[in-house]
Amino acid sequence: MKQDYLLELMRAKNSVFTTSDVALLWGEPDVQFVRKKLYRYLKAKKLYSLRRGIYAKAKEYDTLELATKIFTPAYISFETVLAKAGVIFQFYGQIFVASYLTREITVNGQAFAFRKIRNTILTNQVGLVVKDTYCIASPERAFLDILYLHKDYYFDHLDNLDWNKVLAILPIYGGNKRMSRLIQKYRTAAEKA
Repeated sequence: MKQDYLLELMRAKNSVFTTSDVALLWGEPDVQFVRKKLYRYLKAKKLYSLRRGIYAKAKEYDTLELATKIFTPAYISFETVLAKAGVIFQFYGQIFVASYLTREITVNGQAFAFRKIRNTILTNQVGLVVKDTYCIASPERAFLDILYLHKDYYFDHLDNLDWNKVLAILPIYGGNKRMSRLIQKYRTAAEKA
């Protein structure tokens, strides 16, 4: 029976694929074969190219999923998560992503801000929520990620954080004393409010 490669792509839960994702999905070790097939699907307008080596099944796709495919490993964090959780009120148009490098990229009008975080932190799953096709930080993990990168950051509403979770996640940052002091300061301020 002949394998229907396009059907396998369309049935997958992902809305965004890398060439490596497609090779794994198809069980195809020949990357050149995968690239040729993808090129044919692009020419026939059955797939859409988002960026070199990254494709979407349709013009509408999950931008959070795309954010974690551009540079991997990566997860959604920082202001993107904290704004959704109501910890900060400032609106940011770009999607903030924890990654192994710092870059600002725009794909189809959507800006992505990648911030470098140490590999031991980046690859640690504590405080991450695994969605179907990407990982996103919990509000507590995103709060700690920001503190890891910034000495002084203004948070609007810290009551939404679970301080026990914050303290449980803190050890992945390698016993950072500066962060421990800041957490105490922010926790005290939140309890007084």
